[in-house]
Parts: sequence; C-alpha cells; structure tokens
Amino acid sequence: MTKFLAVCSTGLGSSFMVHMNIEKVLKELQITGVTVDHTDLGSVANGDADAIFVGRDIAEAAEGLGDVVVLDSIIDLNELRTKVGEAARRHNVPSAG
Repeated sequence: MTKFLAVCSTGLGSSFMVHMNIEKVLKELQITGVTVDHTDLGSVANGDADAIFVGRDIAEAAEGLGDVVVLDSIIDLNELRTKVGEAARRHNVPSAG
C-alpha cells in the first residue's frame, strides 16, 4: 500500500484540507492502493510516506523528507489532480481509469 501524507506547520487546518482533497482526487482519478494521512512538519521523517504534499510556504523546511510534492496553491484542485496523478505514477500505483 502506498502512503501519501499531507503536511503543514501545525498538522491541523491546511494539512487536513489537503488530506481530504487528495482522497477526493484519488477517487475521481480512480486510483486505488493509496492511504492518505496528515500531520505536522515536526513529526515527519524521511521514509514515513511515499509522497509528502506540502504548501510552498514550508517547501524548504520539508527538503530531505523523500518525494516532496510542493503545491503552489493548497486549494487548487486542478493542480492537486495533476500532482497526485504524477506521484501515483512515480510510485506505480494502480489506476482503474
């Protein structure tokens, strides 16, 4: 099972919203085999997830955590669709679509 992690500085508001939106996008794209969670930046270590989604504001602080996916806008679903699809392909996640 592939794991995607949404991360923000506190692990509350924006990471939870991105977490929910990643799940929505995975369903839209008919991508299965991915678990999604969210947390704060201080709790993440390299290897905790296959792909880590962060906002541009903490991109530099997240360097070195593995496959870090930087979102220019945490509310842009089109950007998220593109980047979730790319991350799924990088990690060989099966798609029904």
